[in-house]
Amino acid sequence: MTTAPDAAAADQAAAAVRSRPVGEVVFAVAVVALGAYALVDARNINVPITAGAMGPRMMPYLVGGLLVLSGLGVLLTLVRGGHGEAEEGEDVDPRAHTDWGTVAVLVAIVVAHIALIRPVGWPLAATVLFGGTAVTLGARPVWRAVALGVVVALVIQAAMAGGLGVSLPAGPLLERVTIFRG
Repeated sequence: MTTAPDAAAADQAAAAVRSRPVGEVVFAVAVVALGAYALVDARNINVPITAGAMGPRMMPYLVGGLLVLSGLGVLLTLVRGGHGEAEEGEDVDPRAHTDWGTVAVLVAIVVAHIALIRPVGWPLAATVLFGGTAVTLGARPVWRAVALGVVVALVIQAAMAGGLGVSLPAGPLLERVTIFRG
């Protein structure tokens, strides 16, 4: 026979399980799965003989491990009855509808970026991506958004190709500049 405090605790625990947002559980499981995939797939990365102690597998192992730990932490919090708090001060009108025109333009910009990488090089394609996205989302003046897109693209190209040796296609305009070739 259960006592009243035990029954109340059991009812409270059952209510916590019923009220647990499914979306948070799905998110946590997806984060764990993504981390596990990164950990397993990182084994397929070819490691050159010249690689030092920190080869190309280090970052996928680090990120995958952190994703698994983070996802498990969220799951543990959810099992213990915790949940994310709703944003009270969000500056979003919940009655507003999705602007599908803007979504379509953003998708077109991403497709253009992908299509342009090989023929014109990553920096110019990334300029289209960064500048086009900023302008589509309302950045003004347009020239500043495009100029910042150029700067960000060139900095990323220099860091990836010149700094890390990752080969991003520099394109016909920059292929002779040593720092932009991986």
